[in-house]
Amino acid sequence: MDVLLSIIPIVLLIWMMTKKNAIPSYIALPATALLVYLVHLFWFKTDFALLNSGLITGSLAVLTPITVIAGAVLFNRFMQLSGSQETINKWLESITKNPVAQFMLIGYAFAFIIEGASGFGTPAAIAAPILIGLGYPAIKVVVAVLIFNSIPVSFGAVGTPTWFGFGSLGLSEAMITEIGLKAATVHMIAGFVIPIMALLFVFDWKTVRRNLAFAYLATFSCAVPMTLLATVSYEFPSLVGGTIGFLLSVIAAKLGIGLSNKDINHLEGQTIETKQIPFNQVFMALLPILTLIVILVLTRIQQLGIKGALRTKEILFETDLGFATLSVTKAIKVSLTNVLGTKEAEGYELLYAPALIPFFLTVFLLLAFYPKMKGNVSLMLKDTFDQIKLPFLALLGGVIMVKFMLIGGDKAMVKIIGLALADATGSNWTLFASYLGSIGAFFSGSNTISNLIFGGVQLSIAETTGLSAGTILAVQSVGGAMGNMTCINNIIAACSVSNVTNQEGAIMKKTAIPMLTYGVIAALVATFIFPLLF
Repeated sequence: MDVLLSIIPIVLLIWMMTKKNAIPSYIALPATALLVYLVHLFWFKTDFALLNSGLITGSLAVLTPITVIAGAVLFNRFMQLSGSQETINKWLESITKNPVAQFMLIGYAFAFIIEGASGFGTPAAIAAPILIGLGYPAIKVVVAVLIFNSIPVSFGAVGTPTWFGFGSLGLSEAMITEIGLKAATVHMIAGFVIPIMALLFVFDWKTVRRNLAFAYLATFSCAVPMTLLATVSYEFPSLVGGTIGFLLSVIAAKLGIGLSNKDINHLEGQTIETKQIPFNQVFMALLPILTLIVILVLTRIQQLGIKGALRTKEILFETDLGFATLSVTKAIKVSLTNVLGTKEAEGYELLYAPALIPFFLTVFLLLAFYPKMKGNVSLMLKDTFDQIKLPFLALLGGVIMVKFMLIGGDKAMVKIIGLALADATGSNWTLFASYLGSIGAFFSGSNTISNLIFGGVQLSIAETTGLSAGTILAVQSVGGAMGNMTCINNIIAACSVSNVTNQEGAIMKKTAIPMLTYGVIAALVATFIFPLLF
């Protein structure tokens, strides 16, 4: 009964959001959170204070995703109002008018770099509006970009899911490197299938087939360097691999390598004649994006010292609020601890969460350089607020629901589901381990958090069944990456930035197909290829 009551809220949520007359996420998610609350209260008999602590910590935790979305929306409105988006569209057309090439360049290779630098759902938030600006249907763009943004995720945010996600397990450096390399190997092999599935949500098979050579060239220009670098590093594979892949893909697209001349894009908003755009115009149009990437890299690489300053734990002040202890660090991390007398805690890193830095910082640093923004700042701010109102309600419900699912230690609903799956499969667990990782990402929207939640469970299963710990943890990491494409938080973020409304359920149904396929690939690689390679 514990397992059944843990699963029912998930099933109900998916049904509400994917049925014919879908219930909007800003209603479905808070309603599911309420159901989980009631299950905890009346079935699991969860301590009242512990349960209500989830309301408080969830309300603080929602600041991270909603401010990231707000920053991305603000940035994209700035790009549109400043005229930068229009210039970038024309520049991309000057590189190639082939639609498959445009998707692989922006939706895959460029997003690969952003994932390697930042994570937090920023790749979809930056890449999707560019593709929509080129004239592609918004919902198809959102689906494709979510699917694309799975291969680099295990090394997103400078490898955080790997080195931090498994950091509490007491693993050696060699073991963490092995996990990263095995995860990269799965992702690389998935590159034969997953990017093509993403393209097929946008284009027909004939179009994809005619440009298949370029699609694979772009895919492996990123994935191969990522895998090679994973042999010596678990921080930079996606960032460096994406940079190499993007540059190679741009050159290949410019030369027309692997591209069909039959597929010339004449979508609305795209010019028919290719015109050379002056370098200074291209540079000014790309300056906000370049600034964004530079700031992300500078603030994410530990060795540069800025990251340490932005995450210092040195306390600025601390006070007792009665229901919790409030502390603020010198890096403006606002934390609540000992919430309602429990061990529950939550924090919001104002300077480190990718919102104020880099999105807001980039926009307000560069405002003066774009004459078209004169008189448009208030419009930009108003549009941003209007676009994030309903996503805020959806995310608030979603994050609080996740908090409820995670409380309870070993009796947490998420762990009950995971252990039930493990008990049912036994020594065949390798075939299913990735799906446990995907469940963690589905709830939390983070490969890192999925690894934190289930890393210990996966390691315990591996030791109990005699399976390779490195293999099981690698497949867990892959699961956390592939689960990002079905995670409701990521879908809401991508939809919000792309101004797609009430389509979250439909998108979830579409991305579920490649997510399940990814799991099959992970199982096959771990079972048949790992024994030959490692």
